[in-house]
Amino acid sequence: MTSKHPPMEPATTVRDEEVRRFNRLAATWWNSAGPMRPLHVINALRLDYVLAQISACFGRQAGDLNGLRMADIGCGAGLMCEPLAARGAQVVGVDAAANNIAAARLHAAETGLRIDYRCGEPGATLGENESFDVLLLLEVVEHVDQVPAFVRDAISHLRPGGLLLVSTINRTPSSFLNAIVGAEYVLRILPRGTHSWRQFVRPEELQAIAQDCGLLRQDLRGMSYLPVVHRARWSKRLSVNYIACYRKPGA
Repeated sequence: MTSKHPPMEPATTVRDEEVRRFNRLAATWWNSAGPMRPLHVINALRLDYVLAQISACFGRQAGDLNGLRMADIGCGAGLMCEPLAARGAQVVGVDAAANNIAAARLHAAETGLRIDYRCGEPGATLGENESFDVLLLLEVVEHVDQVPAFVRDAISHLRPGGLLLVSTINRTPSSFLNAIVGAEYVLRILPRGTHSWRQFVRPEELQAIAQDCGLLRQDLRGMSYLPVVHRARWSKRLSVNYIACYRKPGA
């Protein structure tokens, strides 16, 4: 497939204040009762979704990732990388926060998992000809500038027939009330400043980027997080959290 975009230098999409904030939080990533508790809860739901989409796309039994090459961009301390590697995938984890990568490497060493963790942006850390069967952008696009450039950069490393999975937060009045006012200021289940409403990404904006890169959407669904009981579940509503799956045509 011929790209619609001329060759360019990798775009700088990382927001410095986001890197500093996640560096400060790095030590808390694997504490399931700490500031990252909502992410641990959501991660369990997302893992089932990722495995189901891979199974449907590649005609595999659920949980069989042997031989698949996967990249988790914006991997944090590896909450998704580890269960994927444990199921046989060859996993590359990329994050711009050096402390996140350090925490990820330490935890992987403690669990005996081999994961290729890299610090930086995808344009700088992924080789020009490096490609993957599955790309994950989970709770990361709302933390970067130039979202189209960031997503296009990632898609350039997706093999024909491969999957792109993106989870993020919609830019709606409901997301402002729930993800920022409620989560950060009222219930305080997330540190203040975790999100900027202006950085949230609408599903149609994500769809336009993926479509422009030739990808076909396979699935789109909403997620809801119940803070009082710390549970996550699927929802028909896309007004706050949602996840989308796209496939690149080809072999």
